[in-house]
Amino acid sequence: MSDRVLLTDELRARIGETATYTAPEPLGRAAIRYFAVAVGDDNPLWTDRSYARDHGFDDVVAPPTLLAETNQYMPGPRDADGFLGHSWHITIPDTRLVRGGNAYSFAKPAGPDTVVTATWRIADVAERTTSAGMAMLIVTSEARFTDQHGDLLLTNTETLVFTELAPAADGGAS
Repeated sequence: MSDRVLLTDELRARIGETATYTAPEPLGRAAIRYFAVAVGDDNPLWTDRSYARDHGFDDVVAPPTLLAETNQYMPGPRDADGFLGHSWHITIPDTRLVRGGNAYSFAKPAGPDTVVTATWRIADVAERTTSAGMAMLIVTSEARFTDQHGDLLLTNTETLVFTELAPAADGGAS
């Protein structure tokens, strides 16, 4: 069983930390259409204004997952791994990061004129032990995506799991 402690005072102090990103412009019909085409979603709500109006919307609406793609709100260049999106930049030596998953709750559709703001918050950091006795750190963050009026569009709860790496074999040394 590992005696390693992954939940440091520094990480514990980050609980409640937030990061906010606002899109530089409204979503736009073209971005909505391009995203739908890129993911292979041919739902006419995303591309056909008349169809969307016939189904109770003022205009086309965005596929819900488009709103959750934080990279569209991020300022600046990609990171060293080529990632452009929200990251907490948590580095824990001798661990493996596993994305534990996302849970989305969609509240309201977004149209072409919607300006999206994403506010991320570290909700919890907890230490556990794996069934193999290795230290494991679970970071839970929550994101609220709102429109320019402050209305909730969706929430995303994301789980990151840092698992201690097993010690390397000593190569036969005694």
